[in-house]
Amino acid sequence: MYSKKLFEILPSDPRINVVGSDQVQVNGLVLDSRATRTGMAFIAMKGLAVDGHNYIDSAVKRGASVIFCEDLPQDIHDHVTYVSWSKPKQMIADLATRFYDDPSQDLRLVGVTGTNGKSTVVVLLHQLFTGLGYKAGLISTIKYQFGDHEEVATHTTPDIIKVNELLAKMRDAGCEYAFMEVSSHGIDQGRIEGLTFSQAIFTNLSQDHLDYHKTYNDYVLTKKKFFDILNKDAIALVNADDKQAEVMLHDCKAEHKTYALRRMADYKARIVANEIAGLHLELNRSEVFVRLRGAYNAYNLAAVYGVASGFDIPKEEILPVLSGLQGAEGRFDYSHNPESGKSAIVDYAHTPDAVDNLLKNVKEMKRSKAQIITVIGCGGDRDKGKRPKMAAIAEKYSDILILTSDNPRSEKPESILDDMEKGLAKNKKYLRIVDRKEAIKTGVMLAASGDIIVVAGKGHEKYQEINGEKLPFDDKQIITSTL
Repeated sequence: MYSKKLFEILPSDPRINVVGSDQVQVNGLVLDSRATRTGMAFIAMKGLAVDGHNYIDSAVKRGASVIFCEDLPQDIHDHVTYVSWSKPKQMIADLATRFYDDPSQDLRLVGVTGTNGKSTVVVLLHQLFTGLGYKAGLISTIKYQFGDHEEVATHTTPDIIKVNELLAKMRDAGCEYAFMEVSSHGIDQGRIEGLTFSQAIFTNLSQDHLDYHKTYNDYVLTKKKFFDILNKDAIALVNADDKQAEVMLHDCKAEHKTYALRRMADYKARIVANEIAGLHLELNRSEVFVRLRGAYNAYNLAAVYGVASGFDIPKEEILPVLSGLQGAEGRFDYSHNPESGKSAIVDYAHTPDAVDNLLKNVKEMKRSKAQIITVIGCGGDRDKGKRPKMAAIAEKYSDILILTSDNPRSEKPESILDDMEKGLAKNKKYLRIVDRKEAIKTGVMLAASGDIIVVAGKGHEKYQEINGEKLPFDDKQIITSTL
């Protein structure tokens, strides 16, 4: 357990105002007042939906010894020290870095950003480096892992306190490397502030999160901020086939490296064969067979190969381990029932580009007379503009299309499906089944031997979020029990 005196974690900044003793012991940093325990410091932030200043009294009652805030409260308790600071994002990052002794400096930290592929790339990197005999940590959408420690993830990129805590634990456990997803929300909200990255990876960019960023240009520029913070000793590895790659590298101080399938690149991949059994690839003129499928995984593997090469690991060591890698949970998660002859793929695809890549690859790999039956929905309280686009793409590749719920959140599922229907051809037949479980079962029932049921949108998730409540739900479990 980490513990420090307040003065040890306070930076020298004339804008800091301390009311009380700076000798008080700090046993932890929290952003959620409900997580406050005796001796902890509560950081009151003004967020998009909630103002943490409203929960200062609650944190004090739970035993907070220090309150960090932008504005000092009216009620000052004698036994509590109050610290006001005008730069909240910088404040949290500075505190977390100092409290946990700047763990990212002691690790080779690799961050992966992009619309699609983040989870797969970090999971593959973690598998590869542990397979090579290195101790490594993982911070992904699915889970946080190092050694025997594993916990379910709550965010793609956790808050900066949690990130530093995880990195400190990884360092203390003897990890040499750490691999983490870097989301656009995480970049914008300061969740990577103050971290030192050895490598930064850009996978691709397409429409997503426009409910948050408002414009595509804002989304692009937010991603670019990740590459702007890299120092000259780092490596920026980008997908040269993506038109935003040059934007990411513009004025980036790090060493520039590229990977690609179509263009010339430092790490060039070529697909020799793309089959249900896996990919036969050529990576920088060396051939390897991997158990992942689809052109997008060829990109992911080229990125992974590039990262390892960037750390001066010989290809003779990389390729044998690469051939045994398995994809991230809920990413092209393939099942087959030999008795019924039916197959299914569960995938996290929840953007137009991801749905297009997924279904295009399924169409390329299926037998000529097999049907593609797609079950798909769109999330509530998110970018509405992608709903008709996703439906149109699903319609393009599918023989049978079933529109259903994803995570409706606070929206009515019927309204989300109405938005999706706007992208469909008027004379095209499709099914509309709001209940996701029934929709999946119907897809399986309609399938004949040799057909492939594709269930898109939720992937690894083990819940369905409806009206603020997360109810148990697992696409893969439903598929395997009905296939």
